[in-house]
Amino acid sequence: MKGHQKVPMWAWLCCAACADEVVDASGEAGMECRGTEAADEPVCANGLVCEVGIDPALEVGVCAEPVQLRGLVTDASTGTPIAGALVSALDATGAPVTRVAVTDAAGAYQLEVPAPRNPDGGLPEGTHWMLFVSARDYQAFPAALRPAIPIYASEAVHDPEAGEGGHGAHVVRGASTEVALWLLPESRRGGRTITGRVGVAGDDVAGTLVVAEPGPEASYTIADVAGDYTLFNVPADATITGYRKGVSVTPIATSGDVDTLVDLPPSPGGLAAVTGSVNLVNAPGGDPTSVVLVPASVFSQSFERGPVPLGLRAPEAPLPPSITGAFTLEQVPPGRYKVLAALENDQLVRDPDTGVAGTELLEVTVTGADVTLSEGFKVTAALHVVGPGADAPELVPGLPTFEFADDSSEDFYTLVVYDALGQLVWQVDDVPRVTGNATVSVPYAGPSLISGMYYQFRATSMRGEAPDATPISRTEDLRGVFIAP
Repeated sequence: MKGHQKVPMWAWLCCAACADEVVDASGEAGMECRGTEAADEPVCANGLVCEVGIDPALEVGVCAEPVQLRGLVTDASTGTPIAGALVSALDATGAPVTRVAVTDAAGAYQLEVPAPRNPDGGLPEGTHWMLFVSARDYQAFPAALRPAIPIYASEAVHDPEAGEGGHGAHVVRGASTEVALWLLPESRRGGRTITGRVGVAGDDVAGTLVVAEPGPEASYTIADVAGDYTLFNVPADATITGYRKGVSVTPIATSGDVDTLVDLPPSPGGLAAVTGSVNLVNAPGGDPTSVVLVPASVFSQSFERGPVPLGLRAPEAPLPPSITGAFTLEQVPPGRYKVLAALENDQLVRDPDTGVAGTELLEVTVTGADVTLSEGFKVTAALHVVGPGADAPELVPGLPTFEFADDSSEDFYTLVVYDALGQLVWQVDDVPRVTGNATVSVPYAGPSLISGMYYQFRATSMRGEAPDATPISRTEDLRGVFIAP
């Protein structure tokens, strides 16, 4: 066999992507192959792909039938198909592994995704992907209350007629590959569509978060595996920029009301480290947490979170939370960021007690020089959510009753309900304390809920008397999410 170099998993795609050029390929399913960038150097039979083996130390792959994700993108309120929606697949780190598929008039799409393989070409247990979906005038998926849904290779069904060259394909099609999008508020619809590329060919820029600034809650998208992007709903005057670990681009100012092409050239230097510390206060067992950076322009004030650029997490995804004190985020590009701790479901929350230092939302501006945060985070034990949405979004059959753990030192609670678009739906400022019960229950008594809409309730325990009471704990950022029937 010819010499080769080790390449990332997605780069092992070969025959399916260059089927027109491959004329003499002879490698059949289960045979060894090597990744190659030369279109005239076939390694697998037409219709097969050369995939990396499950042992990353091996420098040979295996010829195998491809994996296809097939699904629909629809309007969440009407169920009608959305044509022209853009769909790409991400791996467990949040990095894209495909180009973008465009939905047809029926809202249907098809994506061929790379997958590690067993020696016989089979799919290892646990292999999964996630989708990123965007469309003009719609909220991107995932976003806000809607988490990414893992699509497992174990869901694939072999279709002997789905491939090319007489071969079949492993097809995943079902609830996990169907996405319903919600229309944006009218004030955020319209505007321009901007397309372009991040960096130059050959740059490692896949997964760059591309944003039309300023915010708040600016339009954004994720560059695909080749660095190409399409950004919807861009206002007349906007600056297009990008965020990703290890990638620094030159922001481009745009104006007008015409769709346009904007490439983001690389900017020399500009990367820096952000260092700080987390102080775990009243944390059960000293549970570790994670720290992320969110560009201020896409930060939601309602939810106190936003999309995290690829790699700007300590520890890096998909590692579990491990921060108990000092942390460092490396190779951070220039920009203004919110610094968030305990954003994930780790039994912890940022301490909401505004009467002590280290509880405010931290913001940092990176300009190319290393930054050390002057204040540390105080992180405390969260109010445990009993339901709905204790562990994942939950479909509620009727009007919900919100239940969460009692805080032993509170005088009363506040409770809010937001919809997936960040709009406040219901608020109660005086939920009484309980005695003799382990949990607090609050029946919903707000406006009618929209069928299929995602909502989140959040409760905060308060000490003292209103209006001067002090918040002492609250439910976790990603729990308490429910879906109206």
